[in-house]
Amino acid sequence: MKKIISTTNAPAPIGPYNQAVFAGDTLFVSGQIPLDPKTGELVSGDIAAETKMVMQNLEAILTEAGLTFENVVKSSIFLSDMNSFAQVNEVYGTFFNEETAPARETVEVANLPKFVNVEISMIAIK
Repeated sequence: MKKIISTTNAPAPIGPYNQAVFAGDTLFVSGQIPLDPKTGELVSGDIAAETKMVMQNLEAILTEAGLTFENVVKSSIFLSDMNSFAQVNEVYGTFFNEETAPARETVEVANLPKFVNVEISMIAIK
């Protein structure tokens, strides 16, 4: 059985998908981009600020589901330029305890929605 998770504290989907879906005790969180849910505007120009916005959007969805970053078991990071990896990694790391951080991959892609520089998705468990 699946349960849809939705919050106004993260950007509304820009297509036919949901912010997150519980399947049993597993939460699948859709990729988040640096879209400010309060203004509807993209955060751009500084990869650290963009990454922070993405992580705040993810946090809002996790919170709505009754979870925290401690529940995350897998992350996927998509970058428009792998040269920004160190800056993204630095911001991303502030949201996790290094000893209990999730599994992860980071890949460079040709394009992302709205031509942003970073998108992150997650899988979490209760």
